[in-house]
Amino acid sequence: MNSSELFIRRPVMTTLVMLAILLFGAMSYRYLPVSDLPNVDFPTIMVTANLPGASPETMASAVATPLERQFSTIAGLDSMSSTNALGLSQITLQFNLNRSLDGAAQDVQAAIGKASKQLPPDMPTPPVYQKVNPADQPVLYLAVTSETLPLSAVNEYADTLMAQRISMINGVAQVQVFGEQKYAVRVQLDPQALASRGLGINELAEAVRKENVNLPTGTLYGAHQAVTVMATGQLTTAGAYRPLIVAYRGGQPVRLSEIGRV
Repeated sequence: MNSSELFIRRPVMTTLVMLAILLFGAMSYRYLPVSDLPNVDFPTIMVTANLPGASPETMASAVATPLERQFSTIAGLDSMSSTNALGLSQITLQFNLNRSLDGAAQDVQAAIGKASKQLPPDMPTPPVYQKVNPADQPVLYLAVTSETLPLSAVNEYADTLMAQRISMINGVAQVQVFGEQKYAVRVQLDPQALASRGLGINELAEAVRKENVNLPTGTLYGAHQAVTVMATGQLTTAGAYRPLIVAYRGGQPVRLSEIGRV
């Protein structure tokens, strides 16, 4: 006698058992636990664009708007929000669950390429994107301070040593450095000195850009070896900028130290 013979010989019992199972299943379904906040990873991409010195209004109109127009044509886009700050724009794109994150990333990259002609030409780097999870939150904050080193040196240690080593730990998705201050030479101009010599800020910026280069100039080929010639023209200290010739007025050179302070 097999297990199915009993149900075949007794059809009334079989029907009652099936109805009992159906009844208890319907009653138990009402008491199943339901998570109000299920753990769902929405396909989300964040686009970051930088334009040093630009106000939040300029970032919103000149950078974020052209990008948003191109992003709005991507299929499967559920929501789009942007945040603009001084010299920074961040656009968050959230796609529906049916959309592949890798495919969406390719569409975002293509949209950035289409909008590149409408972006300001003086952007130091093109916009970049990264895959993020809006449910992720920072789990650890590290404060790095020093009583002897300047903030630029502390930022160099945190950015090049600590952040890279921490990002290599298994399970770490992203490491960000806040409050950073990179080393830079700052020039404070004298408006009266500029006006008296008939100079503008554009001429000063062009002179600094031309004199601060580091480019290869060629290769010398010998009988037994070849030597690469390098023109080391990059200025690394504030003192190297002071004798910089900005322009010539009346046959006399106008140096940077005469019209401003480095």
